[in-house]
Amino acid sequence: MAIERLKRISLVGSGHDKPAVLDRVQALGCAHLVPLAPPPEEPENRPPEHAEDARKALRYLLDEPEKRRQLHAEDGFDIAATVQQVLDNKDRLRAALDRRDALAQRAKDLADWGDFTLPPAEALGGRKLWFYRLPLRHLAALSELELPWEIVRRDNRQAYLVVVAAEEPPRDALPVPRDHTGALSLSEVERQLEAAELALEDRQAERRALTRWIYLLTKHFARAEDQAVLRHAQSQTLDTDGLFAVQGWVGVSQLPAVEALAREQGLALLTEDPAPGDAPPTLLTNPENLGAGEDLVHFYQMPAYDSFDPSRVLFFSFAVFFAMILSDAGYAALLGLGLVLFWGKLGASTAGRRLRVLGSAIAGASFAWGVAVGSYFGFSPPAGSLPAQLHVLDLDDFEAMMRLSVGIGVFHVVLANLVRIGNLWPRFQALAPLGWVLVAVGGFTLWLAVSAPEPAALGQTAGYGGIALGLALVFFATSARPITGLGSVLMRGLDGLLALTQVTKIFGDTLSYLRLFALGLASASLALTFNDLARQVGEQVPGLGLLLQILLLLIGHGLNMALGLVSGVVHGLRLNYIEFYNWALSGEGYPFRPFKKTEMME
Repeated sequence: MAIERLKRISLVGSGHDKPAVLDRVQALGCAHLVPLAPPPEEPENRPPEHAEDARKALRYLLDEPEKRRQLHAEDGFDIAATVQQVLDNKDRLRAALDRRDALAQRAKDLADWGDFTLPPAEALGGRKLWFYRLPLRHLAALSELELPWEIVRRDNRQAYLVVVAAEEPPRDALPVPRDHTGALSLSEVERQLEAAELALEDRQAERRALTRWIYLLTKHFARAEDQAVLRHAQSQTLDTDGLFAVQGWVGVSQLPAVEALAREQGLALLTEDPAPGDAPPTLLTNPENLGAGEDLVHFYQMPAYDSFDPSRVLFFSFAVFFAMILSDAGYAALLGLGLVLFWGKLGASTAGRRLRVLGSAIAGASFAWGVAVGSYFGFSPPAGSLPAQLHVLDLDDFEAMMRLSVGIGVFHVVLANLVRIGNLWPRFQALAPLGWVLVAVGGFTLWLAVSAPEPAALGQTAGYGGIALGLALVFFATSARPITGLGSVLMRGLDGLLALTQVTKIFGDTLSYLRLFALGLASASLALTFNDLARQVGEQVPGLGLLLQILLLLIGHGLNMALGLVSGVVHGLRLNYIEFYNWALSGEGYPFRPFKKTEMME
């Protein structure tokens, strides 16, 4: 649950050794490179950071529905030449498709005019023919046209008009724009269209033939990606006087490997701590079993380098929030069954293995919470049974569930502010989040004391005292302005007053956790409603009642479970990303991206 400390490393060596050194650094795979080369005058000429051409070629072939038998023999296979051949086919196919479509449209436009050939220019004495489609309601406009004209065809909607003029008639000569028929006859356009169709079929057949390279392109894609990344890195180094310098961020745990590389390659190595003005990337370090929490962090916002890793908090709190929203052991059991069915497939990748661990935590927490609230597809356990003995919470006890939900919210917000205290300590400003802790705990204590059957004077006093002391800490400790005179003291007071306006926010954020109870109650109520409807249908519809009961239960519980899953994901993450993040983290970082090889080396 930590953000790994980083060191800035600088490697300097002979320019002749740069390709070999960068290849070794890439194989080491532990450095986040920092560009040292000045920005190029033409950025578009800089080598791309990824193998975009190979990716485009592979995606283009995968989109072809009719694929050929795959080639597995690598003799004579050249990925660069194959990629270029595929992209050339893509360009030619697009051009053939555009030409076919343009000719088809031209043939459609000329079909109304018929098959004719324009006379040569000298036959008309330097004049030309201009074509118009004139709606019948505008025929009266011809009486004002001073140029020679002729209607060569007419249908039930418009007249096909030909005007003779040396230059194109003015736009206001007729109420419609002219037709662009072109210089080719309909028969010539149809002949070219047929040739274009044949050329398009040839390009499509060539594309299908190229699909036999999909397997080898996929196998060697990682190598092409590594080469593209390496070329891009070579363009980021500082080269001068026969020397090159490469710089990057490295985790403290990886420093010995970098030092060994520098000794082997005869390189000069400079290691530095981050300077106050630096903004190092954020490298999260979590065990594989809790890696899904790290994925949740990447999904929303990466914390700053000097902040806190919320991965584990997100992992466990998301599982708990999801369970409280689902609120049914039966639904949780189905969720666990689905996870078991896809367990093997999910284990095929690192992301899948992380997801199944998170899914196991969600299913386990949901089942435990469902047993605690005594809901099994909306049914309550029979009295005297073991599930009935484990039924320790009642969703219909509104006051108790509200206190539990708000208590969870207070704990979550307090935990967030404790994180802020750790980030700010030992600065004086660390007392401000401590003040919010006292405000949250004091407000919760005051609410419990006031709402108790017999109001507790001691609890009320403690609540009011915690709120007052907390607000005082917030007022005096929020501002980081140095005190240089009366003006700075006044500005610090203004900062404190502005900070106090967040008192409504902390209470609003805490009450936001009531959605856990509300959504859980809604899920349980819907399950119970569908059960009652199914029972009534079975009693009132003889014969088909059993079938209708089964259909109603399947559809109703399926819909309710789907709503529960969506609500659990959306609101379970929202309470972490909005409420917790707002109080725990300040500033946004960017992820640590190691310069490494992706190809699996045997």
